[in-house]
Amino acid sequence: MARKPRKVIVIGAGSVGTTYIYALLQTGIADEVVLIDIDKKRVEGEIMDLSHGLPYIPPVVVRGGEYSECADASIIVVTAGAKQSPGQSRRELVQKNADIVKSICMEIRDTGSQATMIMVTNPVDALTQVALKHLQWPRDRVIGSGTVLDSARFRFMLSRHCGVDVHNIHAYILGEHGDSELAAWSLTHVAGVPIREYCKICRQCDPKVAYKDIFERVRDSAYHIIDYKGSTFFGIGMSLVRITGAILRNEHSVLTVSSMLEGEYGLTDICLSIPCVLGQDGIERLIAPKLPDDELKALKNSAQALRQIYDSIRI
Repeated sequence: MARKPRKVIVIGAGSVGTTYIYALLQTGIADEVVLIDIDKKRVEGEIMDLSHGLPYIPPVVVRGGEYSECADASIIVVTAGAKQSPGQSRRELVQKNADIVKSICMEIRDTGSQATMIMVTNPVDALTQVALKHLQWPRDRVIGSGTVLDSARFRFMLSRHCGVDVHNIHAYILGEHGDSELAAWSLTHVAGVPIREYCKICRQCDPKVAYKDIFERVRDSAYHIIDYKGSTFFGIGMSLVRITGAILRNEHSVLTVSSMLEGEYGLTDICLSIPCVLGQDGIERLIAPKLPDDELKALKNSAQALRQIYDSIRI
């Protein structure tokens, strides 16, 4: 039996969408990448620019297209929307981008697509929930990029602080991709050793001070980057490639994507990030590891903050 083509649709030709495509093309993961945007000239220019590097990467088709292309797609990645400005929170983008996401979902639903959607547009958790409502797809197939990037930032900063290769650190940011997110210190390991035990071995800092500093730098990273250079796109582009690979390669990888909770941690009808196993059909299962009381309280506070955002949207 012939292998099903690995076709990825990217909706939104801005910095995030095109950076993601640039990173994706070099991996050989996808067979075909289609870019969709209302700005047709922008699409044409981006495709021309990307195509000129094709002789130097694994074989892949990259082209512009229309929403009808979603019918046989494996993955649909939505990056379209207004970007976050300096001094602006992700939450302040909500209604404008909710209207954009709603119109995109109506176009996709008409194609009968069986793809997995990855929502990237901010505020990503609320807009993942908007997409679920309008697509009427199972929760397994509509996910947000969530705190995958935040968790990568967390691992990177722990790596720099501890002087240990980032690949030997497991750590997760949970909850909102935004100001109410939390660091799951109880789930953080260095070389398989729980972080609090590792700190007793290392003894190079005051853990209480270090934990607070590291988390605040993780949480506020986007604000600093936007202030310095106007927008973030490299980190999220690479994070999206990681999510894409987990799905197209059926890796069963654990990533903190945003998904609809249905009783996990006593929370229902809200999208936020906890560890999930990703495979070829999207989310295979959600993992809800036991959290200490302070982290569980922080997660529920994050869910409450997200519910207020979602409830503020005119759908």
